[in-house]
Amino acid sequence: MTTRHYDVVVLGTGPAGEGAAMSAAKAGKRVAVIEASSQVGGSCTHLGTIPSKALRHAVKEIIAFNTNPMFRDIGEPRWFSFPKVLDRANRVIDKQVMGRTEYYARNRIDIYFGRGKFKDANTIEVNTYEKGPELLVAKKVVIATGSRPYRPANIDFSHPRIYCSDTILSLSHTPRSLIIYGAGVIGCEYASIFCGLGVRVELINPAKKLLSFLDDEITDALSYHLRDGGVLIRHNETYDSVETTERGVVMHMASGKKLRADALLFCNGRSGNTDNLGLESINLDVNSRGQLAVNDTYQTQVENVYAAGDVIGWPSLASAAYDQGRAAAANMFGSPGGEFISEVPTGIYTIPEISSVGKTEAELTAEKVPYEVGRAFFKNTARAQITGEAVGMLKILFHRESLELLGIHCFGDQASEIVHIGQAIMKQPGKQNTLKYFLNTTFNYPTMAEAYRVAALNGFNRVF
Repeated sequence: MTTRHYDVVVLGTGPAGEGAAMSAAKAGKRVAVIEASSQVGGSCTHLGTIPSKALRHAVKEIIAFNTNPMFRDIGEPRWFSFPKVLDRANRVIDKQVMGRTEYYARNRIDIYFGRGKFKDANTIEVNTYEKGPELLVAKKVVIATGSRPYRPANIDFSHPRIYCSDTILSLSHTPRSLIIYGAGVIGCEYASIFCGLGVRVELINPAKKLLSFLDDEITDALSYHLRDGGVLIRHNETYDSVETTERGVVMHMASGKKLRADALLFCNGRSGNTDNLGLESINLDVNSRGQLAVNDTYQTQVENVYAAGDVIGWPSLASAAYDQGRAAAANMFGSPGGEFISEVPTGIYTIPEISSVGKTEAELTAEKVPYEVGRAFFKNTARAQITGEAVGMLKILFHRESLELLGIHCFGDQASEIVHIGQAIMKQPGKQNTLKYFLNTTFNYPTMAEAYRVAALNGFNRVF
């Protein structure tokens, strides 16, 4: 068995692993990464963010074609099957893998395709797919193995009509009806996708409302547009059992209801990928969802072992995971850029999409902060009227006296892009974080960014 020595070994090549590996390599360290699948990119590239967002974009284009009167001169509305749309999304995955593989080669990072397991805190045995077992000895280790869908034991996920958010990407037909259990970010996104394909969707939410961490006005807008698209939302419902037949599934609810559909998509939480890593050999504990605890430097209970990304839990976003990985690498060697990631923008790719950063109205009210609201409705902006994407709004929350920006909430086309303008101003120090920036800055016309000027004027007029 060959033994190789490194400064850093990273378990996983998703956003967190990539961020840690690239940062360590650019700091002059000798780096190796271990990837359990046969290609780099992790679940983000192959099963989560990239395929689902590419799928969502394709469905959004189909909706636009089928609802735009101009295209009726070309032909009648078209129906597209789920596998056909998914095939288009898979082309993006190939491009992502190619680009990320080049990053590792360019930075001279060794890649081991296989499963890694701790022998001790500095030694990892990798059972590579091509060369068999190898030992990697490292000064520092980063666990960035990501997460997988939570799959309760009383549901038979081997049945061909039951899916999780990973296996749904292997769906080979278009069901007429679909139950989605779990109305978190993933559940809401897939509800948008499938109803956009004409599937009858029932979205089961064990909580009182959708995405309760969002601003109430945004949540209400999402609920309205999902229902307007044909999604049946059931709040405060939990299941007792799931019955399967050759023709479909029956979900027996705790309330006594029986829900029937062609298929079930279960997406109620995720679990950290920490099984079979040999963590017991280094006395590293995980919680009930397989997640690791870290301090504000991303260091675990074991001094030389760090962790980042979905495997540590919140916020479980690809955007944050990359920055967490970079921060962990910086902290290992005392380099700049090791700040703990405590505030990240929310990007939810429903149709229409949602993005926010900062405080909600409910939070500001509870904290007794004197705030005011500025709104811009997309239907009143020229760019939205031109593109036909008139659904949505931009909402700015700001301090009534200092005009400091406190929260940015956006619902509608390009929301995840639009929010970053507000985020940039919110991050400015002292009095530079002010609503007046939007009043005194000239925006291109017509643009979606112009909504900031409209919302700022709307809010400013409320306090002066």
